[in-house]
Amino acid sequence: MTAIDTETTPVRTAPDFGPATHLTCRECGAQYELGAAYACVECFGPLEVAYTFTGVTRASIEAGPESIWRYSGLLPVAAYAKDEPNLAPGRTKLVRADNLAATLGMTAPLWVKDDSGNPTHSFKDRVVAVAQSAARRLGLSTIACASTGNLANAVAAAAARAGQGSVVVIPSNLEAGKTITTATYGGTLLAVKGNYDDVNRLCGELIGNPLTESWGFVNVNLRPYYAEGSKTMGYEIAEQLGWRTPEQVVIPVASGSLLTKVDKAWRELTSLGLIEAADYRVFGAQATGCSPVSQAYAEGQEVVRPVKPDTIAKSLAIGNPADGPYALDVVRRTGGAIADVTDTEIVAAIRLLAEQEGIFAETAGGVTLATFQKLLATGGADRNAETVLLNTGDGLKTLDAVADVVGPTATINPSVDEVSQALQ
Repeated sequence: MTAIDTETTPVRTAPDFGPATHLTCRECGAQYELGAAYACVECFGPLEVAYTFTGVTRASIEAGPESIWRYSGLLPVAAYAKDEPNLAPGRTKLVRADNLAATLGMTAPLWVKDDSGNPTHSFKDRVVAVAQSAARRLGLSTIACASTGNLANAVAAAAARAGQGSVVVIPSNLEAGKTITTATYGGTLLAVKGNYDDVNRLCGELIGNPLTESWGFVNVNLRPYYAEGSKTMGYEIAEQLGWRTPEQVVIPVASGSLLTKVDKAWRELTSLGLIEAADYRVFGAQATGCSPVSQAYAEGQEVVRPVKPDTIAKSLAIGNPADGPYALDVVRRTGGAIADVTDTEIVAAIRLLAEQEGIFAETAGGVTLATFQKLLATGGADRNAETVLLNTGDGLKTLDAVADVVGPTATINPSVDEVSQALQ
C-alpha cells in the first residue's frame, strides 16, 4: 500500500473508481492510493474511501436504473458498473406502517425500510455489489468473506451471477437456512468451529497468503469499498421520503458499519445540496446477548469491550465490532442512543411486525423493533417524531426463532362442524 503526499492532489492508481480519489485513515487522516487495503500503516486505524463528487443531481439520480447503481456518482464504482453481471440490488420498499404506529401510540408517521426484498433477501446484497465492482477493478478473480449468514448468501449468489469463484467462511452453528442457501449457490463454503470473531480472525490471517493472492475478502481487504454500499440504504430512504431525512431512524448494530454509513449518506446528500439540512436522531439496536456497543453507550465509554455472543440474533452476533466506536460517535452527535433487548423481546417484536404490517423480519429486524419499543417506553425516542425502522433481512432465514411459539390455530378433520368449533 502506497502512502500519498498530503501536500499534493491525490492520484488514482486503480482505474475506473468513479468519483473515488483515495483511501484515508479515519483516525490519523493518512492518505493512500486506491487498492485492496483496510488498515492504516501509520496507526492501524480503519481506512475509508474519499471522493470528489461532480455533476450529481436529483435528476441524474432519478434517471438512473431501479437499483443501487442509480447512485453510482456517489460510490467507488465505474459509471458502467451497472452493466457488469451483478444482482442489481436496492430500491427496496419503504413501507408506511400505520397499523404498527397506532399500536405503539405514535402520532407521527412510522416507516419500515424493508430490505428483505433484495435478491438474497438482506441488505448485504448492497455491500457485496460495491465490493464486487472494486474486486473487478483490482483484478481479483475470487470474492470471499467472513460471515454470520446473510453476507454468505450474498457473496455466493453474486459470484454465481458473475461467473466468479467464491470462498465463504462461516461459524459452524449458523441457522440451517442460511447455511443451506449459501451451499446451494455453489462455491466453496467453509464452516469453522468457533464464533464469528474466530472466523474473522482466520480470514485476516489468510490475507497475504499465497493461497489467496487472487481473492478479495469483501469485508476484510475490500472493506472500505464494501462499507460504502451501506450508504445506498440512506440514499434510498431520503429519496423515497421526497428528498428529505426522517426525524428518527433505528438501525440494527452488528459491526456498526450500517449505522455509520446511513449517517454518512445523509451528510453527503446535505453537503451536495440534494436535501435540505435537518436534524435527525440515529438510534442503534443490539441483542442483549451480544451488546458491546450498547454497553459502552450505557457506561459512557469511548472504547467498546469485546464480548462472547450468545443470542438468537446470529446476524448481529459480532462480539468485537469494528465500527463500534464510530457508531457511538454518530448516536451521541445526533442525540440518539443505543439500547439492547432480550431474545424473548426479539421474538415478540418479530411477531408484532408480522401481525401488524405483514412484514416477516429476521431476528435483526426483531431487534430493531423491540429496541424502538424499549426506547419509546423509557422516553429515549419520541412518539411524535417521524421514524424509519430498518429491517435488514427476511424472517424465512431465521424460522427457528419463532418455530416454538407459533403454529396452527387448531388441527381438525375436514368437517364444517370442526371448523365452527375451532373458530369458537
